[in-house]
Amino acid sequence: MAGEAAEVEELKTPLNVSGMIGLIVFYLLIFCAGIFANKILKRKSRAEIQKNQVSGKAEDMMLAGRDINYFIGIFTMTATWVGGGYINGTTEAVIKNGLVWCQAPFCYAISLTLGGLFFAKKMRANRYVTMIDPLQNKYGKGLGALFYIPAFSGEILWSASILAALGTSLRVICGLNDTASIIVSACIAMTYTLFGGLYSVAFTDVIQLICIFVGLIFSIPFMTVNDAVTSPLRSSNVTMFPEKTTYSAFFGRIDPADAGLWVDYAIMMIFGGIPWQAYFQRVLSSRNTSVARVLSFSASFGCFAAAIPSVVIGLITMNTDWEATDLGASLTKADFKLAVPLTLLYLTPPAVAFIGLGAVSAAVMSSTDSSILGVSTMFTRNVFVEVFYRKASDTFTTWFLRGTIIVNTCIAMLIAILVKSVYGLYLICSDLVFILLFPHLTLVVHFPHLTNRYGMIAGFGTAFFLRVLAGEPVLKYNAILKYPYYEPPTYYSNGDVENYGYQKFPFRILVMVINWIVTLSVSFAAKIAFERIPSLEKYLFSPNLPDEKKLKECEDDEHKTAL
Repeated sequence: MAGEAAEVEELKTPLNVSGMIGLIVFYLLIFCAGIFANKILKRKSRAEIQKNQVSGKAEDMMLAGRDINYFIGIFTMTATWVGGGYINGTTEAVIKNGLVWCQAPFCYAISLTLGGLFFAKKMRANRYVTMIDPLQNKYGKGLGALFYIPAFSGEILWSASILAALGTSLRVICGLNDTASIIVSACIAMTYTLFGGLYSVAFTDVIQLICIFVGLIFSIPFMTVNDAVTSPLRSSNVTMFPEKTTYSAFFGRIDPADAGLWVDYAIMMIFGGIPWQAYFQRVLSSRNTSVARVLSFSASFGCFAAAIPSVVIGLITMNTDWEATDLGASLTKADFKLAVPLTLLYLTPPAVAFIGLGAVSAAVMSSTDSSILGVSTMFTRNVFVEVFYRKASDTFTTWFLRGTIIVNTCIAMLIAILVKSVYGLYLICSDLVFILLFPHLTLVVHFPHLTNRYGMIAGFGTAFFLRVLAGEPVLKYNAILKYPYYEPPTYYSNGDVENYGYQKFPFRILVMVINWIVTLSVSFAAKIAFERIPSLEKYLFSPNLPDEKKLKECEDDEHKTAL
């Protein structure tokens, strides 16, 4: 579950002409939609309004003129979460460990609901450009930019999981190995992202979501009637309440020893799913606070619904005699991440495979630009402009944003090549975001009077140190700090690692709570110390930063401007 066995040799698949044609057709469809998105969304009736909502071309590229409406917004918010990593990863998780361990769909659905209830209105009302803005307003430009580290790790790992998923699809279609497929995928994604700002990204998301639902739902009936699929599906795989000595392979089980691990992942994804730039980019680009909240609630339902076809495909994969198909070989653990493209290719007629493979691959590409644009936006605005080059012109900022997109795409590509499990990448996306970013974003948005720069440094540093020491099997390094119930690594006879060690104790929740406690405690102690000992003022980090009263007045002015 957490410690994965060493990869075995991956099966090879021959070139599939119909699949390749489907891929090219859908790529061209989305690419053309992205090119013409500006002309469609920046109509004359809205162009002047959009121009007045942003400060220049760079911000317009980041936020689409703050003019995303209900229709486009619901599609783009849902499609941002429902990409290739989501579709392929959900199926992979069901096959490996059962439905009970496929936590991402319902956890991220809850996360979107909580984001709409507690964050969307406040963030949009203050007219922020990125989610790092309130952190920099509170802690200062330099210290606030530190939060780009967990935000970067989350968005890049998300992008890497999407590229890895697209790589698996291309491997099935083209017969390429994963490395070559990921490189091709990264180049396609990078080129498309450079052409489109949020206008293009949002518009193509409409096509993406339609492709996913139509492609998968249309394909499932053809899979179920294939001769290689057990009909009816084995009852042993769908038993809701198994006997004590057995359990449902489809539903899976949670051993008492793994209960802490399950809770740790669930809480991490629910609350760690909130502080994402890809999410807040849609919130902050909405026409008003009402649209921002509705988008979150609607995407919550869409996110959960979109996982249902993937779960069904997982069940079909488990009940297929793969040796009886044209593949001619049983699936191994290394091939579980290929389940979606393989079922489309070998269990459906060529015409259906044409639709399914092309649609899923095109949907993956459209999701990539959302994450890459989000992480590039934060670096350009909150790190480069706000910290290093505040006099940057609008034109220079726009071109720097495009250069950052190229660099971040290359980083995501390398991670996708080195880390092989799609769902493994998908799970650790929220890890550092949950532990480091979520506590401080919550404090500066809802309780800014309870925190300050001293508490932030102490809490952030402590949490980061504790998380690094805990180890990470997906990144292939063992723990130094071993919590209770630690599962040690296992080795082959030649000394190579068979399974990396992992923590069964819910240490992520513990580290996040420690972050909160340390931040609040040190902030309170520092505030009392500076109030009672005036001579300590010379040790302030940055005396020219606004005090709490001035900061509150600044936030009030921003809120009045938004209204």
